[in-house]
Amino acid sequence: MSIEKKSSQESVVQDTKLVSVRSREQLDDTVYHPEVDISSVDERKLLRKIDWHVVPWLAVLYLLNFLDRGNIGNARLYNMQTDLHLTDKQYLIALTVFFFPYALFEPPSNVALKRLRPSRWLSFLMLVWGIAMTFHGFVTNYAGLVGLRILLGIAEAGLYPGVVFYMSCWYKRTELGTRVALFFSSATVAGAFSGLLAAAIHNMNGIGGKPGWAWIFILEGLFTVICAVASFFILSDFPDTAKFLNETERVWVVRRLQDDMKFSAGGEKFKFKFVKQSLLDWKTYFAMLIYMGFDGPLFAFSLFTPTIINELGFEATAANLLSVPVYAWACLVTVAIGFLGDRIGHRAWINLALFGTGLIGYIILIASDIPALSYFACFLAASAIYPTIPNSVAWVSANVEGSYKRSATLGMAIGWGNLNGAVSSNVYRAQDKPWYRLGHGIVLAYIAIGFLSSLAFYFYLKRENAARDAGLRDEVIEGVDNKNTHEKNGTFGSVNEAKREKGDEWSGFRYTL
Repeated sequence: MSIEKKSSQESVVQDTKLVSVRSREQLDDTVYHPEVDISSVDERKLLRKIDWHVVPWLAVLYLLNFLDRGNIGNARLYNMQTDLHLTDKQYLIALTVFFFPYALFEPPSNVALKRLRPSRWLSFLMLVWGIAMTFHGFVTNYAGLVGLRILLGIAEAGLYPGVVFYMSCWYKRTELGTRVALFFSSATVAGAFSGLLAAAIHNMNGIGGKPGWAWIFILEGLFTVICAVASFFILSDFPDTAKFLNETERVWVVRRLQDDMKFSAGGEKFKFKFVKQSLLDWKTYFAMLIYMGFDGPLFAFSLFTPTIINELGFEATAANLLSVPVYAWACLVTVAIGFLGDRIGHRAWINLALFGTGLIGYIILIASDIPALSYFACFLAASAIYPTIPNSVAWVSANVEGSYKRSATLGMAIGWGNLNGAVSSNVYRAQDKPWYRLGHGIVLAYIAIGFLSSLAFYFYLKRENAARDAGLRDEVIEGVDNKNTHEKNGTFGSVNEAKREKGDEWSGFRYTL
């Protein structure tokens, strides 16, 4: 009898545990780690903590990324092209070959970043490009330079799209623009700093039997290697595994992201269908056109600004130094637009205003034959190109849900945008100096593409929101009576299942304009 009673009690306990597990699973379907109490979390304090751990070091990495990518433009002013016996065509080819692996490896790198730890993957990429940059200072011929530019393109490919995706996994849609702007402002700092640094390092000309331009590559490359090693220990991973947060803080971050329609914030298993969703999504191709509109101009501007100013009648060192105020202004405008975008929204109209400014700037550059006016137009161009990037990043990221889908979309958009650097790095030909009207005209066409694509993207998003408001995108949810449902929109066991499987295509998701 006692044995039967004991068996019965064990059965009850077992059933109770089973019910508990089932209840937990059901609860977990709607709340991330429901057993964790997050009421004691100070939102402002924790957000500051996240900012300090995430943004500053990423800005340092991108500063080095942009510095190492563009310092060849500074080195050129100090006889690099003459010492390596390069023709103008060979120099342009050396610039161009960087962009093909750079664009090709961005989408797969982003998917790899999601599957691997950011602290390892991004640091490894940085180590490789730092080594490649250092060896630029030892190159002696055209073939060696081309080989190193290809390796640099492969290694640098994953940083920018990886960082953008990584940041989108930490912040709400109304917070991302400011952080991306602060992060991206390091590119403008790099543009300004590169001129100052190049002018200073060139004073080492002749030390160790090496010309000044070689020391630019060697010193900047070695510093990147040192920072790459440090990154293994400094960079954090995704919110649900970040070591600088305790369990309560991790749960708080994930829940607030899920409340902001980032349903995959708590973790998402890789399924190729998420990548396929990105490939079949019209938003991906609008994003590619918008990125094309500013990335083509970005590379032309960063690689040739010192040369353009030099050809306006300024000596090499003066040209490098005169590029500093242009980039300093771009930095201020970039940060200001980042704050403005997060506070007022309306990212489409901000994009249109910025692209419009760029159109004016390049029209002046084409029409002007006055050095002072052309120099002023460089400020307008910088005001358009640099702030548009973080605003567009935040706009695209906010409208793509599903972590793997977002990583693929950003990788494709940024990769395609950067591929256009292969075009824009060839548009400023030596025979067109000093006014480079052909180059300015091609950059103007890029900006026009960005303007028109932003306008079209806005209208498509607005139309899709209206369709969802009208119930045209409603899915069939088992057990829910809804006269607007359409089987073509999918059938799901619960709303949460629909959210996870469809991401931003879920009928309840609303696009930000």
